[in-house]
Amino acid sequence: MADDRLIAALDVPTRAAAEQLVTRLGDSVSCYKVGMELFYALGGDIVTWLKGREKKVFLDLKLHDIPNTVANGLCSLLRLRPDILNVHTAGGLRMMTVAREVLHAAADREGISCPKLIGVTVLTSMDAEDWGGLGHTGTIADAVLRRAQLAQRAGLDGVVASPAETEAIRRTCGDDFLIVTPGIRPAGVAHDDQRRVMTPAGAIRAGASQIVVGRAIYAAENPRAAAEEILKEMESV
Repeated sequence: MADDRLIAALDVPTRAAAEQLVTRLGDSVSCYKVGMELFYALGGDIVTWLKGREKKVFLDLKLHDIPNTVANGLCSLLRLRPDILNVHTAGGLRMMTVAREVLHAAADREGISCPKLIGVTVLTSMDAEDWGGLGHTGTIADAVLRRAQLAQRAGLDGVVASPAETEAIRRTCGDDFLIVTPGIRPAGVAHDDQRRVMTPAGAIRAGASQIVVGRAIYAAENPRAAAEEILKEMESV
């Protein structure tokens, strides 16, 4: 049985690969992340295809620009009826506030449910050396928490954050704040380009609302079995 807390990342380059993976996963996965690679290759067609199969879609495009541009971009994406959209918290409080207000107004005009709008805090591929190289003096953990609080102040529904910071965000922002957590690696699976990682059970235990899993599913010899093993691990928490 599918569990919406598991989001499978469709980080594949072609429509054929995406359709094959979704077909193989069947009813074991109900929610998918569509990121830059697939969206830039196929546009909104892949979102429409997923919605036509009654799948939920997290459209992970990390919009980051001036407030008006981000807000209008979100309104353009609204026609695809995604379930979750995101912006980058580095765009600041005003950008996030305007984005939320304009998106909600557009959804009201269309008479449709507004997608959840969440903010990307700090990419899970970054470590302390990367962070310092950008000129930041504080820790990643401090920055993530500060950005999560900023997103909440802007009225966003939640954030994207690594499992390493999830517990602090949950404690500070409360139980109703959505925390979507990438950087998930089951025991024995290589970390690849992720730096701040945790197992599925560990992330849920730390307070994640939903976890995003990519390579551990799509690169598995049997993707459905891999997904079901992750679901089983999540159920144990």
